[in-house]
Amino acid sequence: MGFNCGIVGLPNVGKSTLFNALTQTAAAQAANYPFCTIEPNVGRVAVPDPRLDTLTRIGKSQKTVPTSLEFVDIAGLVRGASKGEGLGNQFLANIREVDAIVDVTHVEGSIDPIRDADTVETELMLADLDSLEKRAQGLVKRARGGDKEALAQMALMEPIKAALEAGRPARTAVPAGEAEAAKRLQLLTTKPVLYVCNMEEVSAGAGNSQSARVFARAKAEGAQAVVVSAAIEAEISQMPRADRGEFLSSLGLEDSGLDRVIRAGYALLGLITYFTVGPKEARAWTILKGMKAPQAAGVIHGDFERGFIAAETIGYDDYVALGGEQGAKEAGKMRVEGKEYVVRDGDVMLFRFNV
Repeated sequence: MGFNCGIVGLPNVGKSTLFNALTQTAAAQAANYPFCTIEPNVGRVAVPDPRLDTLTRIGKSQKTVPTSLEFVDIAGLVRGASKGEGLGNQFLANIREVDAIVDVTHVEGSIDPIRDADTVETELMLADLDSLEKRAQGLVKRARGGDKEALAQMALMEPIKAALEAGRPARTAVPAGEAEAAKRLQLLTTKPVLYVCNMEEVSAGAGNSQSARVFARAKAEGAQAVVVSAAIEAEISQMPRADRGEFLSSLGLEDSGLDRVIRAGYALLGLITYFTVGPKEARAWTILKGMKAPQAAGVIHGDFERGFIAAETIGYDDYVALGGEQGAKEAGKMRVEGKEYVVRDGDVMLFRFNV
């Protein structure tokens, strides 16, 4: 199961520099002129999780395989993108394909991150409004004829359209219980948002008054926000891993911007991790919170879900405290869970299935 975050923002706020640093690659050309990024760059990032290293050691696994998130570096947006200005149409098409929006704002000097965030969101709302209006044109005749599906779609769209016309994103007006139906409308402003404040190095830890404004906005919207210095991340990406901790400490930082972005991304998308551990490998798997055992098994392979019988499950803390699978079995801490079991973050699982 793949989860991806589209990195968006105005031109020259550091999107591609941040992408290169986060994905530790130079694949995305970074330059100070509009539309440096034309085709979206895609990079997968290993999710740091110290639990996986512990499980590898206890399980005596030969290999450690972390789970990952995907970042997509999308062309810079300009005012008028909803009407096709700049690379607007391409921008909007690219952003429809991602699960969440990472909105990069620059917070140095005279730059106004709230104004920039408003510009991005306004263009996305205008695009959504245009999309709904076009969709409604095709539904009106069917609805007049009593088509139940058309009537249901129009009832769903009405409060969302009203919110957009009032300058509020679609996600604020999705009726209760209609999240999946709203998702099928493919609206840009129903996607969850993570604001990334690209800071100067001296403010990379605590942020500044500008980033505080962004955090307040995120809180009011139920979004997430993090502070990152793309310059620091770029420097870290060139260092041996063994030296990174000391370098971060010298700057008064507890962790990297990548770690903060990933944690915020997990929270934003409602993701958790479960593990499989064996002599060949210890591996982390990303799933949606609330997913049941058969669906979690299907993340490994579709046959696991189709032929699901049961899941032998050990909580992470029990696995560690009791020295692994055998100790957990002997202490009665291995549970055999069925099809209705909701997987918990940190579960160590072995699936039984029929081929």
